[in-house]
Order: sequence, then structure tokens, then C-alpha cells
Amino acid sequence: MLRILLLLLCLVAPAVAQTPVWLRSLPRVTTQADFDKLSRVYYQGRFYALPHLMFVIDRSARADSEKRIYYINSKRYSFHTEFVNANYLTLERGRDFFKHNYLESGRRFILGTIAHHQDLTGLADLSKPGKFTFEFWEGDLATAEIVQEAYQTISASFFAPISFKPNSAKQEEVSARLVDVPRLLASQLNAPREYLPLNQAKAAGMLRIIDRLTEDTIIDRNEIIIFRESPISLTPLSGVITTVFSTPLAHVNLLARGWGIPNAYIKGAAELFKPLEGKFVYFEAREDGYTLRRADTTETAEAGRKLAQRSDLLTPEADLDFKQLVELKHQRKGDAKRFGAKSANLGEVMRAVAAGRIANIIVPPGFSIPFFYYQQFIEENKLDEAILEMLGNDRFNHDPVYRKQRLTEMRAKIQSGRLNGEFARAVIAKKRSLLGEKGVFARSSTNSEDLPNFSGAGLYTSVPNVRDDIVLLEAIKTVWASLWNYEAYEARESFGINHSAVYPAVLIQQGMNADSAGVLITTNPFDKDDPRSVYINAKRGLGIRVVEGRRVPEQLIFNPRTSAVRVLTRSGDDTMMTFDERGGVREMKIDTERVVLTDSAVRRLARAALQVEKVFGGRDQDIEWLIIGNRIYIVQSRPYVEK
Repeated sequence: MLRILLLLLCLVAPAVAQTPVWLRSLPRVTTQADFDKLSRVYYQGRFYALPHLMFVIDRSARADSEKRIYYINSKRYSFHTEFVNANYLTLERGRDFFKHNYLESGRRFILGTIAHHQDLTGLADLSKPGKFTFEFWEGDLATAEIVQEAYQTISASFFAPISFKPNSAKQEEVSARLVDVPRLLASQLNAPREYLPLNQAKAAGMLRIIDRLTEDTIIDRNEIIIFRESPISLTPLSGVITTVFSTPLAHVNLLARGWGIPNAYIKGAAELFKPLEGKFVYFEAREDGYTLRRADTTETAEAGRKLAQRSDLLTPEADLDFKQLVELKHQRKGDAKRFGAKSANLGEVMRAVAAGRIANIIVPPGFSIPFFYYQQFIEENKLDEAILEMLGNDRFNHDPVYRKQRLTEMRAKIQSGRLNGEFARAVIAKKRSLLGEKGVFARSSTNSEDLPNFSGAGLYTSVPNVRDDIVLLEAIKTVWASLWNYEAYEARESFGINHSAVYPAVLIQQGMNADSAGVLITTNPFDKDDPRSVYINAKRGLGIRVVEGRRVPEQLIFNPRTSAVRVLTRSGDDTMMTFDERGGVREMKIDTERVVLTDSAVRRLARAALQVEKVFGGRDQDIEWLIIGNRIYIVQSRPYVEK
């Protein structure tokens, strides 16, 4: 759901009208020229066009006495969260922002879109400006009070008459009770009589008809689906046909465009094509019409070839012959095919520190267990056939509850497996010779992380402060088993990664008991127009909770041009994580008033991070760091991928 929401209204074509690049929003839209200045066009066909702009109504007590509305420059910002973050109206992101502002009645923000419905048939009175509607995302649980408030706020600041357009059955029910809010249904808005292409493309796949999506509905990627009711959420598939007209702003249409699949409104399609249900069909959506028929053998074979090619393209590289336990300082970026990107990147940073290209940071020493030993373990414990059977099981692939159960069972099998004796002795010997009796972290590092547009951050398990040799050997199996974490499997599946070609390495690294720790990225995630700043999250003690994202950290922005430090939030956490002398970590109470990082520490940390960025060709980096006394330690650097 979250991924779908973040895609909503972001895959759009720019409008032609010129807009000042500095303009972020307007408090009022007083003319058609104002609307054209801010709006963008998602769809324009021969008979239909839909310029639209987003709006945000801030209902907070600190807003103006009147509810403050922002008419967003929708050519500059792709979606609502981008605007509110870039203007620091809120720091909430992801699931928290989604829950608080789309599902709850006591929300701070009302988020919507104003659309200008234009009739291009030549049948309408061209002296009239067309019809304007305000509307919400289909999954928005807006109450009658929210719809009423939005109407009143927009009417007081918008130049033309406006009506509410409900985009779901629930919104229709809510709006029907509002006698003083004008309403226009999709059927009243120049809806096409029979057909509208929403994304022109062609595909072959299995035809399926769905009356209504539920939480238990599983959609296969090779299906072309006729929906009797427009879905609120959707996973990748081969084609979409809707039988109830909704405007091109519906998120299902935006997703289809992003996936490059054919998508069209076809009146009565479920009845017309019922005889083809369950058969492999060819579907093409064109401006001048559509084709939907049984696929021939050539088209079926072509679809199979495309699927195979896609799998080949998303098979990560892995060197399964390399057997050495290699220290970090001897690793380079290219060794990701042996040790994974997390480990190899740290080796690259260590090299830059040794060469003087990065000053004032330390990378804790360690060594890596290459992919070879995971594969050896799987084969010696006869788990390779069990994994292949699991991945090929039809119920596993179509029943998420069963899939989660099988993945849990697979992790348990790995955890109970027997390690090769020679390998176990070599690991313990290497750990003792390099790191002595110090506590270590067993960190995950796979070949399915840091791929183009796929981070993999947070998917796999690491084990902190391991002090006992036997516990270390168990920790290695824990890291290996996390390859089959449910979240990791689902993320790889969604991205199209070949699971059978994914391998975990293990980085055994000296553990550092931090005074403060956290993550940073070498750009401003709240404002794409401020790419050179550094955004820092910090907490006292170990940085585990910062990575988990469960508690609000201290959040800061450093601007390298002015050397200014902007405090966004202070950490209100009254506990911190620290090493337990017996191994593992423990929680302890702390003073909540103390600042985590001084401005001086922020500047040193940010400047060190920008030096690390240069090591990787100037690409934005997502960096895990910690501070002990005045010393800065870097324990991870990976390309930053917007979540």
C-alpha cells in the first residue's frame, strides 16, 4: 500500500506552460493563468484532457487563523509528501505520514487534487472554462467533515466554481450526505461512452475477471485483469482493464503507466470477454481502439522470452569459487561479487583513509566470509533441493500466509544445520588473530543489495556484540538464514530478483560501544532542490534504533555552503542501547534533555561523509556512523536509494 501511495501522482508528463523554477506554491488561485502556471497534464487524448494540481490544507493550530491552503506547483513536486517535507511542514515520512494523513479523521493535513475536466469533442460550449473538481486518493478515508472543510477552504481561495468528485464507494456514501457541497460523479464528467486508452501498450497474459479486490486476493505477474471495481491497491501484472470509468488520476492508471503495461477503460468488458477468462490472450490499447483476443503461439513464446530475459537481467553476480577469509583493508568495491556490497564498500573506504583521501574517520577492522561458504553449507546439509522445491511450489508462490510459514521453516532448518568443521576452526582462528577477545558484530552483506534502484537496506539480520566463539558460529548461521526473511523475499520478488542467485556473505567486524550513533545521507531527502546538504539522524548509544526507525531521533541538516546546522528535531528518547558485558546489548535509562550532537560534531561528521561520497564518484551515500569521544567511525556506506 505504501509503495502504491508514494507512486500516486508521480508518473506524469510536464505541462507546457512556463512556470518560474523558484515557485513552490500559491495561497490562492485567482485566474485560469494561475491554474495553468501550477498544473500539469497526466493524460491528453483526442477527446479528453486532464490538467490538474495538488493542494495541501494545513489544519494545525500553528497555521493561520483561517485554514491555510497551499496550491502546489505540480510541475516541481511529484507528490504531496515531497512538498510538505521540502517546506518543513512536517518531518513525518513513509508509513507514519500515510496513516496520519490518509486514514485518520484527526489528520493534520488534507491532501487532494484539483482537476480541470476539458471536453475536446467540440460538442461542449467552448466559452465555458470546463468543470473543476477536487478529489482525494481512492483509499483516503476522508470523513464528511473533511470533505466539507476542504470545499469551504478551496471555495474561498479558488477562482472558479468547484465540485467534489468521489473516487470510491465510501467517498460517494460520505459525500451523498453533504447537501451544501456540489458533487460530480465520474459518469457526469465527459466520460467516454465505450472506450478510453489510459496507457497505450501491448502484452500477452492470462485473462482474469475480478469483481472486487480483497486482502486475500493474489495477483500473478502474467495476468491481464478485467476489474469490475477499480482496485485501491495493486501489485505488478501484465495488463489492466476497468469497466467503471474513473479519471486518469486514479492510482491504478498511474501504476500501469509506470509499469509500461496496457491499460484501458472498456465498458462492459467483463461480459464481452467472459469466454476468454482463464485463457492466454493478447491485449493492445491504442488511441484509435483496442485488441483483445486469444494469443497465438508466437505471442505466447514472446511473453515467455521476455520473462526469461527479465530474470537474466536481475540475476546478481556471485563468485562462488573464492574461499579466502579476507580482511576489510584488502577489499575493494569490485569484491562485491565475493563479499557483497556492504563489506566491499567498507574496504574501499578503508583504502581511501589509508591513502589520505579521507581524514578524521576510522573504519573498525574486520574480515569477511565469502559466498562460497554459504553455498557449501547449503549443499552439505542437503538444503539445496528443499530451497528449489519451496521456490517452485505453486501454493508458496500464490499464498502469502503459507509462504511466510515456509520461509520461517527454512530459516529454522538453516539455523539447525551443521557447519563444516574446517570452516568453523578457520573462522575462530581468524577472529582471534585479527580481533582478539573483543566483541564483534556479525553483519549481513549479500549480492542482492545496492543494485541499481534497489537498496536492500534493513532486509537482512546482523548480530551485535558477539563475545563467545560458539555464539559467533551460531550468529553466522543467523545471518545466512536471514536471506529467507519474509520481508527480504517480498522485496526481491517485487523487484524481480532471481532468488536462486542470491547469496549472503558475513562481515565479522570489531564492535564499537558508541557514545552516539546513527545514519546520514549526503543529500536533503526533504527538498530535491537542496541536494548538497547532509541529513543526519542521531541517538545516544548504539544506532540500532535509528536504523529500525521506531523512535524519533535527533534530526539535523548541514549546509556545506554556509556551514549552517539546522535542528529539525531533538531526540526525546529516554533510553539508549549499549553493550552488555556478557554479550549482546542492553537498554539503559538516560537524561532526555541532553543534545546528542554539538554543531562542531555535526560539521566534522558531515564533512567526513562528503569525503566518503567522493570515493564513490560523488553519488549520494547512505552512511551508518558512530562517535566515541571525539572519534568518528564509519561502519557502512551504500548508495542512497529513495524509499
